This record gives sequence, C-alpha cells and structure tokens, in this order.
Amino acid sequence: LYMHICLNDNIFAILSEVAEAEKIKAWVIGGYVRDCLLKRDHGGKDIDIVVVGSGIDFARKAAKKLGPAIKVTVYGNFGTAMFRYRDFDVEFVGARKESYNFDSRKPVVEEGTIEDDQNRRDFTINALAISLNRETYGDFSDPFGGMNDLRAKVIRTPLDPDITFSDDPLRMMRAVRFAVQLDFTIDETTFRSIAANAERIGIVSMERVIVELNKIMMCRNPSRGFILLEKAGLLKHILPELADLRGVEAREGKAHKDNFIHSLKVLDNVCRKSDNLWLRWAALLHDIAKPVTKKFDPETGWSFHGHEFIGSKMIPDIFRRLKLPLNDRMKYVRKLVDLHLRPIALSMENVTDSAVRRLLFEAGDDIDDLMTLCEADITSKNEATKARHLENFGMVRNKLKEIEEKDAVRNFQPPVSGDEIIAIFRIKPGRQVGIIKNTIREAILDGQIPNEHEAAYQLVLSKGRELGLKPVDKGSSGKA
Repeated sequence: LYMHICLNDNIFAILSEVAEAEKIKAWVIGGYVRDCLLKRDHGGKDIDIVVVGSGIDFARKAAKKLGPAIKVTVYGNFGTAMFRYRDFDVEFVGARKESYNFDSRKPVVEEGTIEDDQNRRDFTINALAISLNRETYGDFSDPFGGMNDLRAKVIRTPLDPDITFSDDPLRMMRAVRFAVQLDFTIDETTFRSIAANAERIGIVSMERVIVELNKIMMCRNPSRGFILLEKAGLLKHILPELADLRGVEAREGKAHKDNFIHSLKVLDNVCRKSDNLWLRWAALLHDIAKPVTKKFDPETGWSFHGHEFIGSKMIPDIFRRLKLPLNDRMKYVRKLVDLHLRPIALSMENVTDSAVRRLLFEAGDDIDDLMTLCEADITSKNEATKARHLENFGMVRNKLKEIEEKDAVRNFQPPVSGDEIIAIFRIKPGRQVGIIKNTIREAILDGQIPNEHEAAYQLVLSKGRELGLKPVDKGSSGKA
C-alpha cells in the first residue's frame, strides 16, 4: 500500500537500480514519506534518501544514471549531497548516529545503520522510511509508531524528549511549526519537555530559529504557533517584546485588552487577506510598543499614546536581533507600524482632502497594504461596531482612490525639481533649495495649489522673493 502511494514516480525505480548495482541499502525517509501518507501537497517536493555508506558517492552515481546534465552539490562538512531532478530536490546522506556535548549544537557523527538514523530523527512522523532495495522494495519501516501518530495527528519524539531537545533545541521550534502546519497537537510529555528545556534555545543560532519562525508566520493560522511558543516559554527567549504584551491589568474597575491576543487576531486577519510575509510581520508587531507606552488615568482609563511611533523605532533592533533583513523589507514593516493608526483616525472623522493626501504621500505604494492592516486591526466582538468601522474604512478607501486620481500624490515627486530651482535663481544647492521644495510639497498636500508645474513654479518665485532671491529668468514657463 505504502509503495503505491509514495513510490509512484520513476525516480524511485532508478534509485533502486543504483542501490542494487552498488549493493547499498537505501531508503526514502522523512518528510516526503510523511506528506505522501497525509496526501499533503505543499508545492515543491523534497526527497531525503538515506544509504548505509557514502551519501555523496550514491548521489553522484544516481545523478549519472538519471541524466548527464544533472549537477550534484556536495556539502562535505555535513556528508550530504543533493541535486534537482525535474520538480524534485533530492538530498542524500549516509546513515549515521550522533552524540552531542551539552553546550554545543555540533554533533559528533559516526556511520550507522538505518535504525541509528531513525533514532536521531526529531519526531516519529519524520522517522518513517520505505526501502528502495529490490528484495525489500516498498517495505515500510516505522519503529516508533509514527503511522499511529499520523492518524492521531500528534507530534511526538521517537526517544526521550529531554534527550531529543537537549541534543538539538531547534527541534522545539520545529515541534511547534509542524503542529501549526499540519494542524496536529503536541504530545503532552513532549510539550512538558519543551517547557523544561526552553532556555536551551539560546544555544541555537538565530539564523536557524528565524527559518522556523517564518514558516510559522506563513501558516494559515500562525496565532496558534505563537500561543504555543508563549505557553512553552520559548517566546520570551526569542521575541521578548511580543511576550511582554501578554496579560491584562485592571485599576479602579478599568482594564485594557490583552494586547498579545489582540496582535495574534490581527495577524490571523491579515493572513486571510494576504500571503505577504512582511505584511504579516507588520501585523504581529503593530502594537509592540504598548507595554512601554502604557499609562493609566483615573478619569479616562488606560492609554498607549505614541505606541505607533515608538513601535516603529523598535523595529530595526528587533529585525537585527532576529537576523531578519535590514533592507527595504524592514523599512516597509517600520512604515506600516508607524502609520497603522492614521487610517483609523481618518475613519472616525470627516475626512479632509488634505489628510488623505498626506496619508497617500507617506504610505506611497504601500497604501493598500496599510489599509489591509488597519481593517485587520478591527477585532471587536461587537459585530455592529465592527461593521460600522469597516464601512468607514470603505469610505476612506474611496476617498484615497478619488484623491489619487485627482492629485497623484502617491510616491510624490515635486513638479519643480531641486535642479530647476537652482537654475531659476542661479544658486548653489543648500538650505534655501530645501525650504522652497518643502513649501511646494506642503502647499500641494494642503490643497493650496494643484500638483502641476505652472502653479508650483509661481510658488517658487513667490517663496524665492521671501528669501531674498531673484530669478534669472522671469518668464512663466519655468524653463531656466
């Protein structure tokens, strides 16, 4: 049965021929087997092959058999090799057993048997193997009851979880990730062990941690992953700013909402609208500064004034520590955190053209993502309140479209450039040019002049006179 489900591509028959010719025992193992049995299609197909012997040699011989154009990539330090064949990424490794020092993630590796290799696997559902040898082709190896765990939808370690997680603490993150990706639960003993070993995550490089965190972020309901991370005590070691949002404080009968749970609801709301990883990060971090801006007033209750501005200032340090990119993606997240209250404010009052122009100017091409974030930020349990806010946001969206079509201020470029101002007055680049450019921008955003060259040129002349500047060319064309 398993052979027909999982070995239904000719690549496995060819790998079997190579194993037979080389007299090497070989198995397909791990995620490919798991996903086949779950009938799970997740895009690309990764195939892990374990052999008793040299995985690198086997990979080279398999590539030669499959086609002369296949390029083998060898990772000598890890004793692995891989190549791409059609839509498969195939990785080969020699069966091995590992032992670890307590303070290191680098194992001492020895050659081993298939049983040794299955023992070192992270979870029972990833230790499933199918033989590729001719005499045993399709035989199913399941030493830890992984098939039962697949049926029960349970994440469980093959050996004592304390040993599994102490050896490689990243497996704690992987347990959470698989639980969320597959919609499984984590076995109680396994979860207690994660909680007991949580601080061990500190010896794992952040580069490896963030790979797992981003995979959680890209799940359908990532909130479940962050709740598990928080309950297990992992979150405070990885993203303490998010963990600090947890809880409700009440004084004099007035309480604020749990901003951790709220942030996760916003994240899930965004996920229903967008698969943009960085918009999801903006959703997760949009209220990140609420703990440091929280204040209580006996008359008005709790406030978090300026949390959007302070939060945007926190983003670079968070990205740097998490080894997330510090390029335009970080700037995008920072911008959305900074602006996330602006559309909300516009939706609660009569929207002026000037306010809409300024929002378009500051958000630029990210305005649609900003509106998606703001709509996701409506987490009220009162359906009437939610409907009213969404209706108001619809009005803001319409106004944004109307103003953009009329005034073209998204990604604003001044109709009179700095070079033209320099030429008009024959002055050097400097403070006066900046003052005039700023005057043009503010006049257009305030609606005092249209976003057109002639009107802007006349304002340049007027502002120049205020600054004691004399135009070289007094014509109205603006061409100097």
